Amino acid sequence: MGRAGRAAAAYRVYQEVNRPGSPGLMARVRALPRMISGAVRGDYRDLGRNKLLLMALAIGYIVSPVDVIPDFLPIIGVTDDFGVFLWLMSSLLGESGRYLDWERKRVTGETL
Repeated sequence: MGRAGRAAAAYRVYQEVNRPGSPGLMARVRALPRMISGAVRGDYRDLGRNKLLLMALAIGYIVSPVDVIPDFLPIIGVTDDFGVFLWLMSSLLGESGRYLDWERKRVTGETL
């Protein structure tokens, strides 16, 4: 996904978070530990282990001093980190919204 695609995905998540009736930002952030542990245990199957691995790799890439494009290069050095960060945040927030819907349906007994 290119820069424009990552920016568009981030904007879609922003719109989804602000849509009336949708879980808010803090509800999604608070749901992240439950979502991850549910996915690891196998309870929440919509978040596969491959995507969890990609998210962990993205976190490692962001905090790692080793980059594909070194940060000391003006503008482009930070752009790759920011792109990975955008993908990670939009993935986590989007998925946590789906997790909260799944959790609500599971508690109320609605058909999954």
